[in-house]
Amino acid sequence: MDSPTVLRRRLGGELGKLRAARGMAAKDVAAALGWSASKLSRIESGSVPLQDRDASKLLAYYGVDDPEQVKQFVSLTRQSRQQGWWHAYGDALPDWFRAYIGLETDAAKIETFQCELVPGLLQTEDYARQVIRATNPEESAEDIERRVALRMERQQILDRVQPPRFWAIVGEAVLRRIVGSATIMGDQLDHMAGMAEERPNITIQVLPFSAGAHAAMGSSFSILSFSDIPGRVAYSEVTTSSIYTDRPAEIARHEDTFRRLMASSVQPERSVSWLRDVAEEYR
Repeated sequence: MDSPTVLRRRLGGELGKLRAARGMAAKDVAAALGWSASKLSRIESGSVPLQDRDASKLLAYYGVDDPEQVKQFVSLTRQSRQQGWWHAYGDALPDWFRAYIGLETDAAKIETFQCELVPGLLQTEDYARQVIRATNPEESAEDIERRVALRMERQQILDRVQPPRFWAIVGEAVLRRIVGSATIMGDQLDHMAGMAEERPNITIQVLPFSAGAHAAMGSSFSILSFSDIPGRVAYSEVTTSSIYTDRPAEIARHEDTFRRLMASSVQPERSVSWLRDVAEEYR
C-alpha cells in the first residue's frame, strides 16, 4: 500500500494532467473555482490533502463525468487522506519531517549525501540514540526512545522484498567524529560495512578530507525517485525545518552535485574496507 504522501502526489499529478489536456492555465482554473492560485498549486503538487468537495469541483470543471473514472478519483482522494504508519509516533515526529517519511517509505531509489552523520537508514540503535539525545537535549528519556523507535522502524524499507536502491555518500568526518563512545562507533561502522557487503541494493562511498573543497560544501541532501509517479524530490533540512523541491532545474542541480561527489569519493569497495579499518581502530 502506497503512503498517503505518495498517493497525494499521484492524485495531484493526475489532476494536473487533466487540466493540461484541456489547455487550461492553473490561474484560470483557480479563479473560476474561487480559489487562490496557490491552493490549486498545492493540490497538484500533492503537498496538501484533497477534500472530496474540492475533488468534485475539479472533476466537474474538467468535464469528467464517466462514473468509473469519477469513482477511481474519489477512491484515490480518500486513500490519500489516510494516516501513515508514522502517525502513531505523534509528537516524536516533527511536522516538517512527516512528508519526508511518506516519500521515503515509497521511494524506489534514494541518493543521499551526509557530511556530519550516518544516514538515518543506516544508523544502529545506539548511535541513533546518541544523535537524537544530542539534538533534542530538552526531551525526556521516554520521548528520546520514541524517536529512536521511529528511526528503527523507518529502516524496515530496506528489508522489503523489493527494497529501494540506496546510495549513500558520507564525509570522512562521519567516520572520525566519536558519537557516544568508541565502542558505539566501531559497531556503527561495522554495521554500515556489513549492509553494503550483504545487500546489493546498498552502496556506500566515503568522501575523504583529502578531496578538499567539494560540490556540496556545508550541506547535506537526499534525492528520492519513485517507480510509479513521475518526477523526483530533493530534500534537505536544517535544525527546525526542511526544504523540498521537485522543480526539474533544481533536481538536475542536485543530481549533478551528487555525481560530482561520487567522482570525488573513494570507490565503494575501498570505502567498505575503510569503514572496517576505522571500526578496528576504535577497538
